[in-house]
Amino acid sequence: MADDDFGYTAWGRDWVRLAQPLRVTRPDPRLPRARALAKGGNVEVTISAGKIRGAVEHGRTTPEVSIEVAPMPSPALNIISTQLQGTRTILTDEMYSECTDRGHPPVPTLTRVECTCSDSTGRCVHVLAVFYDMARRIDDDPRLALDIQDFVRATSGSTQGDAAVPHRWIALDGLDPADYFTVR
Repeated sequence: MADDDFGYTAWGRDWVRLAQPLRVTRPDPRLPRARALAKGGNVEVTISAGKIRGAVEHGRTTPEVSIEVAPMPSPALNIISTQLQGTRTILTDEMYSECTDRGHPPVPTLTRVECTCSDSTGRCVHVLAVFYDMARRIDDDPRLALDIQDFVRATSGSTQGDAAVPHRWIALDGLDPADYFTVR
């Protein structure tokens, strides 16, 4: 049975798939508790480019979760930044599908996952709760999926930017009003 509270967009579904990988063939008993923690507001996250820090209130403890995400690959960056130019500034499921159809899905790649609890598997209920909370947040604002994968810095050309990737912002004095207004 599908859980409509998490992953109802293609962008958020990636984070649900981190908690519920398709390769798993039997039910994970931690998933209902992790969903309940995320739904109940017991997960507090801080998000920055490439890093997610989460505090999960679970009983009398509040374990800290740390997740690091690799930057988005250049081909996916190019496809998305091209689609975001102009007036289309909303990330849609169609944009996600186009990247996937071209062979470059913007799926997050985790480089490190840690929790301060005693579970040493890397898939404790606290990590799973952060995955679900991230899916909910990304469903609400898909741009967060790009921010986590360092999209803004990569497209601005500051450190790792590919020269072929257009800049996301244009200086106001770089625009010609004649392109936008006509006099009759």
